[in-house]
Amino acid sequence: MSLFRTELRRLTKRRFTRYMTLLGLLVLAAVVIGVFFTNQKIGAEQYAKAERQADQQYQDQVRWSEQERANCEQAKAAGTPNDGRYPDDCSVMQAPTRDQIEASWFLPSTFDFRDTFDETLIPFAAILALVGFVVGASFIGAEWSTGGMMNLLLWRPKRLTVLLTKLAALLTGMLAVTLPAAVLWFAGFWGVATFRGSTEKMTSGVWQSFVLTGVRGVVLVLVLTTIGFALASLGRHTAMALGGVVAVMVVGQFGLGILLDMAGVRWAEAFLLPTYMLAWMTKTITLQDWDSCNATFNGSCEPETLDITWQQSSVLLSATVVVILGAALWVMRRRDIS
Repeated sequence: MSLFRTELRRLTKRRFTRYMTLLGLLVLAAVVIGVFFTNQKIGAEQYAKAERQADQQYQDQVRWSEQERANCEQAKAAGTPNDGRYPDDCSVMQAPTRDQIEASWFLPSTFDFRDTFDETLIPFAAILALVGFVVGASFIGAEWSTGGMMNLLLWRPKRLTVLLTKLAALLTGMLAVTLPAAVLWFAGFWGVATFRGSTEKMTSGVWQSFVLTGVRGVVLVLVLTTIGFALASLGRHTAMALGGVVAVMVVGQFGLGILLDMAGVRWAEAFLLPTYMLAWMTKTITLQDWDSCNATFNGSCEPETLDITWQQSSVLLSATVVVILGAALWVMRRRDIS
């Protein structure tokens, strides 16, 4: 019997894998449903209602400013202490003009596929990456803790082949879940935009950009799945991976972020892993140093910026996978199986 098919079957038969995958998919479905019910299509009725609300807001502002101006003049005539409540010249208290109150402020939320869908791919990748990490750690961790790995190596004594075959089966399983989920994610939000928003101005270039972002999301899922698998293999227990990620996020990220902020380190976000994961998905993250000033021709002061690109993120993610997976393979080859 093929070792790969055996491991793939073992992966799909595990109840934890099924429940965790189902939970992740239910969360994704809840996101789509939530966006559907919190948006609506904008038509003539919505624009008319927004205009009426803008008119009402304008009238309220006029009444309020007239009342406050009268109070100011009354207080000034009575010689009441100002205490900074009113200006010295009460005539400057004027209501905004009607054109300053835009009807667009009162329009309901609507889902524009072209402008908004790209942002939805970030939670999609994050949720499935979390599922992949936990499933990957549990898949190999359970094998070590229950003694299944030792029994398997009696049948197939080639250690690295066994470990890599398990990883290949895991990644195949995650890919089989992620790709259909991505297609349904696209279709779901296309339906949301059709009935609760707009699908206008969609060009081939926009579709290509969305597809490339989706591909990067799938790669991120596979990377974090591999990291969870490798960490659990290193510690020969699921808790190794879960404890390691908690330590990295709580101590290495939150603690490091607070320390860098207290020390006034420039570009502190450039030292944090979430910055690079977000840059991987969005292609570029621009950090700003508000303690610096670049004078412009119109006399304004602009902060200095630093761009974190997806290419830089790819180097970091690749190095992380190579180091952690390489360590897991080395330990598998060198340590006794007992």
